[in-house]
Amino acid sequence: MLGDRIRKLRKQKKLTLEALAGKGLTKGMLSLIENNKAQPSMESLAYIAEGLGVEVTDLLEEVSTMELREVLEKAEKLYNEKKDKVDDKYQQLLTLIEPYIKNLTQGYEGARLLDIYSRSLYEEKIPGWENLAGLAATMYDKMNVTANRAQIAIFRSMVKFIEHDYSNALEILLSERMEIKSNHVYMDPMTQVDLDYTEAILHFAVGDYKTASHVMENALIFSKKHRIFYRADDLYRIGAGQAMMFSDKEKREHYLRKLKQYGDFAEDSLSILVHDLLIAMTLIAENKEYANAIEILDHYLANPQEEEVVESLYTIEKGKALYGLGEFTEAIRQFEKVETPTTTHHPFDLSLFYVRYSYKALCHVELGEMENALQSAEMAVKNFKNIPSLPFKEFAIETYNAILAKINPVQS
Repeated sequence: MLGDRIRKLRKQKKLTLEALAGKGLTKGMLSLIENNKAQPSMESLAYIAEGLGVEVTDLLEEVSTMELREVLEKAEKLYNEKKDKVDDKYQQLLTLIEPYIKNLTQGYEGARLLDIYSRSLYEEKIPGWENLAGLAATMYDKMNVTANRAQIAIFRSMVKFIEHDYSNALEILLSERMEIKSNHVYMDPMTQVDLDYTEAILHFAVGDYKTASHVMENALIFSKKHRIFYRADDLYRIGAGQAMMFSDKEKREHYLRKLKQYGDFAEDSLSILVHDLLIAMTLIAENKEYANAIEILDHYLANPQEEEVVESLYTIEKGKALYGLGEFTEAIRQFEKVETPTTTHHPFDLSLFYVRYSYKALCHVELGEMENALQSAEMAVKNFKNIPSLPFKEFAIETYNAILAKINPVQS
């Protein structure tokens, strides 16, 4: 009720009846209004709103913008908490926002709360998130809030990406980009780089490496032109990774140099670790300098300080180096330490994990354990089934066929 909202806002502002009534109203009349026993005129309503420091519409709406702002502040704080610190954060967000859902029809606060609520529904695997995300997107469009609108586009595409439905993920992103471009007259540089980065990794994911490289390189040129470092580390990493995967020595050295410079400048440990990992991979795959590679890898593995994914990739490369040195039993032991993370979804990254089964198979061959070799080789081929054509996938298939030929030379 109107009176209830006025009283609530007055108390939040720590104003007495007399203070709010001032010279424009009597204390008695204000009391009647607050108790819903009298309806204020529009003139009185404007006077009360001015005294409370709000718009008249805030008093007429069931939930004021100020109240939504307070809810959003709590929601943003909770949403940005790491999941391992708050196990049920998405359920808490749903509980916090749900009472206001029917009132989230306009304004930035309403759009952002719908946005967060839809993401929380998705995380909790509750149907209906798509429609609410669509409503939030429409509200952002009307207000020309491009950065938030772009994040919904990226989120929608990443839902399919996580399902390893790379083609649909790319299709959604390209469609959303076109819609954003037609509805928004200006896009800030950081938002454009975000969209470019996402588009590049999706083109890579579907095997369109030419377009991916074009988008990625244009994003780097754009970043340099606008003097922003945002996403530079991510772009350098995928550039170096792609060059490594396809043995493009010139590009690999260029992106590795950029990655190292960025890591040193920004004191970004992840960039330096990826740089060192790719150096070790080069020493193993091209130079056959296995001992030197192990020295680099062990320096980190002696005291791993980054996320588990990095440690796992270092461990796989150590196993590959040990295979090269003929230490087959120890190499197998290294490969068996690793599990493919459930948080890894890009074909490039998955390939780095899946290839360990092929190397493990080769180690078993050298030890004369042909049944184990075939099992590991089959596991590699099975994992690579839905991955686009990549050198590691071809290696896995070749390894499987070679082992099959050794076991059953007549059929091969």
